Amino acid sequence: MFVIRVASTVHSCLRSASMLAAVALTASLTTPASADDYDAAIKDIQSTMGGVPSFVKQFPKAGLPGAWAEVKAIELSDKTALSPKVKSLISLAVAAQIPCNYCVWSDTENAKRAGATDEEIQEAVAMAALTRHWSTIFNGMQVDMAQFKKDMGGE
Repeated sequence: MFVIRVASTVHSCLRSASMLAAVALTASLTTPASADDYDAAIKDIQSTMGGVPSFVKQFPKAGLPGAWAEVKAIELSDKTALSPKVKSLISLAVAAQIPCNYCVWSDTENAKRAGATDEEIQEAVAMAALTRHWSTIFNGMQVDMAQFKKDMGGE
């Protein structure tokens, strides 16, 4: 099973471009990486993915080691609470809302590789749209949060 995931890792890492960008802020708040850390990250990416995507080489050298570590620990790890299929469907739903064409393409392919059906992919995107729709209504109409919680069976 891990071999299948590693094969999909190449595709998954392509969509990680946006994730790497988001991590840049976090990485910039820590100690800057040394040249050795950068070289080690590049070697690990090469080993994990079978190559180094060109966008990785465009990423700031100081942030790459931390960004890659986070991608590996969460997105690419098989030791997390969520399955690869669920992770890719969540990522697709978010990517559709951002929107990020790179991520939508990559997440769709990754979801398929992880076993998602066309129906599951469509439903993930529809759920993102539905959530965005109702969020627009609740926020735009300034629905009272306390009343909303009561109406929805909470507090």
